[in-house]
This record gives sequence, C-alpha cells and structure tokens, in this order.
Amino acid sequence: MRLFIANRGEIARRAIRAAHALGVETVLGVSEADRDSLAAREAGRTLVIGPAPAERSYLAAPVLLHAARASGCTALYPGYGFLSERAEFAAAVEEAGLRFVGPTAEQIAALGDKLAARALAEAAGVPTGAGSQAILADADAAVAADRLGYPVVTKASAGGGGRGMRVIADRARLPGVLAEARAEAKAAFGDDRIYLEPFIQEARHVEVQAFGLGDGRVLTLGTRDCSIQRRYQKLVEEAPAVAVPERAREAMEEAARALLSSVLYRGAGTVEFLWDSARQTFRFLEVNARIQVEHPVTEMIFGIDLVEWQIALAMGQFGPPAGLRSAGHAIEARILAEDGNFRPSPGRISRWEPPAGTRVDSGVAAGSMAPPWYDSLVAKLVVQGEDRAAAVARLAAALDAFRVEGVATSIPFLRAVARHPDFVDNRLSTRWLESVMRKDRAAA
Repeated sequence: MRLFIANRGEIARRAIRAAHALGVETVLGVSEADRDSLAAREAGRTLVIGPAPAERSYLAAPVLLHAARASGCTALYPGYGFLSERAEFAAAVEEAGLRFVGPTAEQIAALGDKLAARALAEAAGVPTGAGSQAILADADAAVAADRLGYPVVTKASAGGGGRGMRVIADRARLPGVLAEARAEAKAAFGDDRIYLEPFIQEARHVEVQAFGLGDGRVLTLGTRDCSIQRRYQKLVEEAPAVAVPERAREAMEEAARALLSSVLYRGAGTVEFLWDSARQTFRFLEVNARIQVEHPVTEMIFGIDLVEWQIALAMGQFGPPAGLRSAGHAIEARILAEDGNFRPSPGRISRWEPPAGTRVDSGVAAGSMAPPWYDSLVAKLVVQGEDRAAAVARLAAALDAFRVEGVATSIPFLRAVARHPDFVDNRLSTRWLESVMRKDRAAA
C-alpha cells in the first residue's frame, strides 16, 4: 500500500510516522511554501502540488487526486482542516479508485450538516435540547427566539469553527445579528442557513473521541474538556473531562456510540456536547467526522496511536484492542505563531527549543518558516500526570522551559493561563477566556 498525504505540518508528520510503522510507503503533497518542511524531508517521496495559497494547493482537489494517482498511491490521508470534511472530496477520492482514510462521503454529508446531524441524533435518542429549524426569514427567527427564550445563539448549519455563531441578547438586535451570521456562514461554507439554540451562560465544551469500524461497532475513548476557547476556537484541551460527573460522561459516551452506530460510522470522529453546569445536563452539539487537533490527549491517557488506527483500518488490518483503559490526566496547549493580541506572526523561526521529556507534536524546528498562508498552529505541547493537579503543574513547567525566537507565539499567554487560579482549580466555562482573562489582562 502507498499512502498519499494531503495535508501539512504536524499532522502530516504524524501520518508519515504512523504509515512507516505499518510498513506503508508515503507520498506527501506540498505547496511551494512547504517544499523544505520537516514533513517533506520525512516522507518517502514529496510532490509539489502548487503555489503557497491553499486554494491553489491543499484545497485544489483535482490536483491532489492527479498527484495521488500518478504517484501510484492506493489511499489518501486528509488529516484535519483543508478537505478533510468535504463529502464531495471523499467521494472523488473513492471514484478515482483510491481509499479515503476517513468516513464515507455519505457519512460526512449526513453528519457535517448540523441540522441533519441533530435529526440523526434525535432519532438515536441523543439529547439535543431545544432548537429551531433553519431560519428562512427574520419573522421566523423572532418567533423561534421568543419560544426558546433570550439569549439565543446562531449556528451555521453547514459548518463549524465558530463561523456564523453570534449571541443575541434581545429582539431589538435580532435582524442585524442574523444578517451578520448569514453573511459569515455564506462566505465560509457557501451556505447561509442559520438556526437558533438557547445560549447557555455557564457551559463546558465536552467531546467524546470515537472510532467506528464501519459495521455498526463503535469504540469510545473517554471525554475531553475543550472549554478554553477564544471566539469559539479551542486553545487548551484536556482528558478526561473531570469537571463533569462520571455518570454524565458515561452517558455522553453511550450517546456517541448510539449516534455513530446508526450510520455505521467508519474511522476516527468526535461527538461534541455542551455541558450545562447549572442544570447538570448535556446536549448534543455536532459531529466532527475526522481526526481532531486535540486527539493527542486521548492518545496519552489510553496509550494508543489514533492516526495509526486510521491507516490500519483503511488497510483492512485493524483489530479492536482488548481491555482498553485510561490512566492519568493529559493536557494539550496549542502553540500558535501569534502575538499577544492574537494577530498572526509569520516568519522564520531562529530558535526552537521544546521542553525536554515532553511530547511536542510540531511541524517546525529552528530554521523553519511559519508561513502566512495557513493556520497559525505550529505545535501542540502535551503533558500527562497521575491526576489533573499533576498535569497542570507539568504544563506550567513545560511552558516555562519552551524557548522560541524569530516569531511571536502564544506561549506567554498560555503561561498565564496555566497559572491562573481558575484554571488550576478547574473553574472554567466556554466564556471564561473572553471574560475573566480579558479583565485580568486589562487590569495588568
């Protein structure tokens, strides 16, 4: 088997290592900007697929497919981001005679649309909470918001990542905010369908890592707490979600299995929930039909390699491991090439010294470029301890020891998070970063 890797950075390096461990040859497609990257040096073969802009390289589906077939590959690994959740791309890969290392096109289409996924979740008996149908007119939105009760939040049916999400406090703001949400959703996903849900003030973002075998069997691998977010983008993740009662976490895993089993899900995926801390209840949010950035914290506590699992399943060589158990607590901090105001800081990295003895998944080293054309993520720092307190202490120490020069990074900000009393005591919510931390920084 020869695997074409249609991604870049640390996830491309992970796929290369996992494939080689399985005896699979690798071909990496890179843009001009990444031709000298670490991933390009490690792949069995590297092909330049286009210029730096993603729409002319990593998002150019026909070019990727041509490169994969021309290089004699039998499967394609999409990683996360770029084309990983495009149902039409997964279908095109299979139509080209290649195996898509991920869910089927039908599964991606069914689960990628939030309204369709909500319907599937309801049919599977998964708690979805109150919500509207697609909002077609402002008058419909007013009726739905009155029924749900203010504040409400807008959601884009066709995608996630915080695009199309707006909190609406009262009816007076409804028309203007809806127009903004629709415009953002249209620009991001080519689909302006918006729906409404009640906005929960004190909520945690909790997700279940799942792995479907494609025949109705679904393994679930505990929970992750991803509540530290900026503009709905995750910055710090941990496993397990110890702030949620164990019985609720078990119920979330049961719900994830029920939903994904109902569509015979194949490969790695994540079912996301919102935990209402005040009411001690949870509701379904969405399914990410791919591997996620934060998957290493699950790997750490279970002692597994999810990327290797993905490739082995595509090869027909995956056997469900017996007696899977988790141990300890793991935390991941995303290292971004951004300054203190969260503005991108591209450039050449002159010094790159990760902390010794700590897992760092990265696509860069000293001398590497942090290019301006892609996501600003340059590394993921992952620590583990026997419990959360130990993991928090190791995170703080590792961040203190991390040395980067040449570009600004999020490390100073993450150091402040790691030592904040609320973080240490696990008093967090999805709004914590933008409320408490913003006030603290302003006071400083």
